[in-house]
Amino acid sequence: MEQKQQEKEDEESMVCSLSNELNPCPICLGPVKQEAYLDRCFHKFCYNCIARWAKYVAGSHSQAQFTLKCPYCKSDNISIVYECEDDNFQRHYINKDPVERTFFSKAHKFRLRCYYCEPGAIYDKFNVQRFWKLHRYLQPNKWLQVWLQREIQALTQEEDVNVVVYHILGSIESFTRQKEREPSKRTIEENREDFRALISDAAKPFLIGRTKRFVNEIELFLVSGLNIEAYDEVYWQCVEMVTSGAVHEDDEERLQEVNKQPPYLHFFDEDSDKE
Repeated sequence: MEQKQQEKEDEESMVCSLSNELNPCPICLGPVKQEAYLDRCFHKFCYNCIARWAKYVAGSHSQAQFTLKCPYCKSDNISIVYECEDDNFQRHYINKDPVERTFFSKAHKFRLRCYYCEPGAIYDKFNVQRFWKLHRYLQPNKWLQVWLQREIQALTQEEDVNVVVYHILGSIESFTRQKEREPSKRTIEENREDFRALISDAAKPFLIGRTKRFVNEIELFLVSGLNIEAYDEVYWQCVEMVTSGAVHEDDEERLQEVNKQPPYLHFFDEDSDKE
């Protein structure tokens, strides 16, 4: 057992090392040390590199700056996220004290943390092809709006995200109406690509660097057919498989919270499996 564990750790170390070589820090061009991210575009840097960059930019302006332009993509960000471990992380705000976000729950923190780590085995849990083949995308999902609100809140760390949520919901409804009118004009894969492109166009102005991952996440949530609590539980278990494998106090709390929630609920009817 110890030998297998050591081999697993060595393999993970090699993967991490290769990843750092292929994705160097955009500032020093070397392997990323102490990973840090800008909160809006999600570009990754060495913490010391981006902290020094923020200090340099602040010193070059006569007035205090409360945003920081990403040196890679030039988008505006309000903080640096670092020391990411499980669903905990530290934040350094640009020239202002952290604002207490009372709406930002443990569930928000968990979902935000999901965007900073590999999704693990979650893609193996649900049958994406079956979802599109059986035209389940035409069926309404009564949990989607609430899930979207929490997701956008977690990614933008803003409470009032109704405009963004309704914009994305409107895009999905437009897609559904179009496919209902023209059910046989596109292949399964073409329908899927149409949906992903539409969501990407709607979300990109708000989510920038995390748009592609967000499109994957919204598709997975719809494909799952689960309510929010059940989906979180499945996702949490998959993320745990990829991380340390150790159970912390916060994890135990989360398990207890999840177990109090209703059991798995599906929005698909039994008949819908039949072609």
